[in-house]
Amino acid sequence: MMPKRRAGAWVYVVLVGVVGASLFPLYWSFVISTRDNSAIGETSPLLLPGGHLFENIRRVFDTVDFWLAIGNSLIVAVTVMVSNVVLASLAGFAFARLRFPGRNSLFLFVVGSAMVPAQLGVIPLYLVVGDFGWYGKLEAVIVPALVSAFSVFWMRQACEGAVASELVDAATVDGASVVRTFWHVALPAIRPQAAVLAMLTFMATWNDYFWPLVVLDPNETPTVQVVLSQLASGYYTDYALMLTGATLGVLPVIALFLVLGRYIVRGILKGAVHG
Repeated sequence: MMPKRRAGAWVYVVLVGVVGASLFPLYWSFVISTRDNSAIGETSPLLLPGGHLFENIRRVFDTVDFWLAIGNSLIVAVTVMVSNVVLASLAGFAFARLRFPGRNSLFLFVVGSAMVPAQLGVIPLYLVVGDFGWYGKLEAVIVPALVSAFSVFWMRQACEGAVASELVDAATVDGASVVRTFWHVALPAIRPQAAVLAMLTFMATWNDYFWPLVVLDPNETPTVQVVLSQLASGYYTDYALMLTGATLGVLPVIALFLVLGRYIVRGILKGAVHG
């Protein structure tokens, strides 16, 4: 049995430095959101919160319809997150552990589609959205993102590494259907990877700005990123107002990370042990 190696002090110093560098921009945004706009002109960075937080929050909600934007972004992000996890898990299990004609060719096609720049599909997708009458509706940003090539690839690799083919074969011999085999054999094994995919998908959808700006009405169906751009527009930029909106906009992402954090850490540790 190999002896356990203890991390040296320099490892903790590096980790603390990385965590501090990662969290400082978020903390500084929070500090500015608690002060008035003159704080931006300070020569040295302000490190302590002020007393203008609730005033700035009130100004955000008075300037833009932030409640509507948060509601729209939550509907879009949660729907896309759930659909990607469910559909990609099913597809990944099929590509990894089921045998059917054209499996490898179809998987290569799915992976190859991820190499096509998204900008090339903007005009055709915009025309399709118009034909369906979805312009200005949330369906325009939800349906095209229901599943992605990355999600399928991610869950396929998860099934390859976590779902033993012997267990799938044993379930098949016992008479279990494909759906039952997936539910009772594959899903418990890939739960950490599914949590990571849920987090990544939610973040990407929540932070998406370009496509909602193209197909949604910024007054009737805005998303958080669109209203944040409205806070930053104009001849004079109110940084306290803008960073207050940014701080409010990141709270759902932090909340989701706290909920899924234990699954994400479990998946990272599991991969490290297997590695």
